[in-house]
Amino acid sequence: MQSHKKTLTLTNIIILLTIFMYLFQMNYINGTLILGLNVSFLEEKRYYQALSTIFAHGSYEHLIMNMIVLWQFGNLLEHNIGKYKFLFLYIVGGILTSIGTIFYMYYFEQYSNVVGASGAISVLFGYIALKYKEQRNVMIIFILLISFVPLLFGFSVAWYTHLIGFIIGFITSYII
Repeated sequence: MQSHKKTLTLTNIIILLTIFMYLFQMNYINGTLILGLNVSFLEEKRYYQALSTIFAHGSYEHLIMNMIVLWQFGNLLEHNIGKYKFLFLYIVGGILTSIGTIFYMYYFEQYSNVVGASGAISVLFGYIALKYKEQRNVMIIFILLISFVPLLFGFSVAWYTHLIGFIIGFITSYII
């Protein structure tokens, strides 16, 4: 992949939007529950959560970590595949990841409140893993590390969302 030089990119706009959404979420009563992906998606038909969860985050550390990764990989990928394909991959892939996550939680009766861009970012990793074969092993190792290493340290991580996103990105790369 080629590096990028532009400042005003779709990726950077998404990052700014995510930061604003986080500020809104933290200043709104029950904002994390309302915008996160949880059982109310099914019980109260809050289908918007499939999208809003991508922009919600659990803490400012969580937000910063995801936005740094999105900035690096998102800008590179956007530069290489174009803004429209990137937007489709990130948003539609993120929504499909959310739907896969809610099915996982329902099937295994492991309900929680899932927030964060990492599912949509994992879609990007899956896409990169298929389209850029020289990066495949790195992307697979990276997705496994971010999914399971935090669990060893007692952090709550929706590892299944990362894996679902990665698989969706891998599959989506055949389409776009």
